[in-house]
Amino acid sequence: MKIRRKMINIDEEKCDGCGLCMPACPEGALQIVETPNGPKARVVKESFCDGLGACLGDCPQEALSVEEREVEEYDEEGVIAHVKEKSPELLEKHLAHLKAHADELPQHHHGHSGTGSCPGAQMLDWKEDKKPVGGKVKIPSELRQWPIQLHLVPPSAPYFKDADLAIVADCVPFAYANFHQEFLKEKAIAVGCPKLDEVDAYIEKITQIIKTGKPKSIKVLHMEVPCCFGLVHIVQQAIERSGENVAFEAVKISISGERLT
Repeated sequence: MKIRRKMINIDEEKCDGCGLCMPACPEGALQIVETPNGPKARVVKESFCDGLGACLGDCPQEALSVEEREVEEYDEEGVIAHVKEKSPELLEKHLAHLKAHADELPQHHHGHSGTGSCPGAQMLDWKEDKKPVGGKVKIPSELRQWPIQLHLVPPSAPYFKDADLAIVADCVPFAYANFHQEFLKEKAIAVGCPKLDEVDAYIEKITQIIKTGKPKSIKVLHMEVPCCFGLVHIVQQAIERSGENVAFEAVKISISGERLT
């Protein structure tokens, strides 16, 4: 799907293929290719360029600029997978780039101002109490943020600051009926699946959340199945990498919906 957003533009007449722009790009979105006019810089894939222009100042020929045009949506998950495969050493630089541009990224990535990208990933944080409506008694949701998926939450999101953080395997809320009242109330949350998603990306993301937000505590909620227990190891590694002293607890939920630990 193509949307109108900011994107790097490369002036081929000015570009001499020196390659100095490549290490300056935290997403690894640039490469040098041979053309009939000699080596030139190219964007690997439109969805890998965030359009923030981190590479601009490293071009001695001033061949790079940022322009707005119809291109593919930015794909953060695709970028992380690409960086891990091609240049794993760039992953920390990429995550630091996200942190440094936290104020720009929600609008740029998530479709504010009518850009057309996914509104479901827009960062939200709310505090108001919800009241029963009409004569029916309704159990209010205790969710106070958006997004909740671990791949989508920005590490510098304000709701992680000094929070009690619940990192939840995505099957837990379906199995445990009292999840909202017992585990979600007054907590920040990040949801993921250690079996289906990238473990290393999870470790890096959680490490950055801990370093940036410095949560007061982390509670990991996982299912009793063996593959789900991997979430506990992921969070423990992230705490160790962060160097922070964070209170930690793991809670195991049975498939039948009982709390086992």
